[in-house]
Amino acid sequence: MMDQINMRRSVRKYADKPVEEEKLVELFESARLAPSGRNTQPWHFIIVKSQMTKEKLAELSHNQKWMLTAPVFIVCVADLRSRIQGEAELLIDESSPHEELKQIIRDTSIAIEHIVLEAENLGLNTCWVAWFTQKDIRPILNIPSDKYVVAILTLGYGEEIPQARPRKKLEEIVHYENW
Repeated sequence: MMDQINMRRSVRKYADKPVEEEKLVELFESARLAPSGRNTQPWHFIIVKSQMTKEKLAELSHNQKWMLTAPVFIVCVADLRSRIQGEAELLIDESSPHEELKQIIRDTSIAIEHIVLEAENLGLNTCWVAWFTQKDIRPILNIPSDKYVVAILTLGYGEEIPQARPRKKLEEIVHYENW
């Protein structure tokens, strides 16, 4: 697993090559097996291959045109209903005060990273995109107001793989017993 972790890069240029369906199934199987608080499994994934939809999503992601080189977008959605039932109207966005929102984002992020690492294992590449607002992105994919879009993963075969970026030393990030 450390090989995949060491090799993983945020790829922003993809080859014009489709992603095999069996590889997509493996990616989602890896996400399905991710841990979550109280086993709520709040994640949902929307596979986007339509050029028109990808163009809208890239435009709403601050017009990041490089995204369009990826053959697949995976829109990663956290479901607040996995933790809050009963409230008829439930609107969440970037400023929502719900403590549960933090929990579903955390849990969904674990599942997303399972996809990212399994993609690397399968010879695929990804990039997290999260520069968008809920109010803009939800209507494109008919996502209800009680769901939170955590990220769009671009997915495909990297045409160029960036060099590793500097990382802090362990001594700078690991503490024993207290800060």
